[in-house]
Parts: sequence; C-alpha cells; structure tokens
Amino acid sequence: MRDLAGQDDMQVEGTLDWDRLLQTVSPLVAAQLREERVNIACKGRVLADKTALLAEDGDEVALLPPVSGG
Repeated sequence: MRDLAGQDDMQVEGTLDWDRLLQTVSPLVAAQLREERVNIACKGRVLADKTALLAEDGDEVALLPPVSGG
C-alpha cells in the first residue's frame, strides 16, 4: 500500500468515513482498498466491516495489505 500511495502517511482533517477515504487516496489505492483481502484498522483495531469506518480528528487509520508467508 505504501508503494502504491507513494508516501508513508497522510494527514486528513475532520471526520473520515469510507467514502471520503476512497476520495482522498489515489485511484490505485482506492481500487486496492475495495479488495476483500485488504483490511483497515482504526484506533488500533482492525475493522470487521471496513465500509463502517468512522475516524475523528486525531484517530489513526491504517491500511493493511494482505499478509503473505509460509
């Protein structure tokens, strides 16, 4: 996700919901976020339903790509 975004982090003022998140990030990142295998964490907790995202000023939102391993 970091490589697609071209940056490590981004500051967004105000409330951030799912629709605003998709509008804020690049189209490539938005397309990845729509994938089922990509998760979102807010305030340190992975959201069961990422479309229910509701972050307030000061909350950290993390985009979590799928984990590979063996």
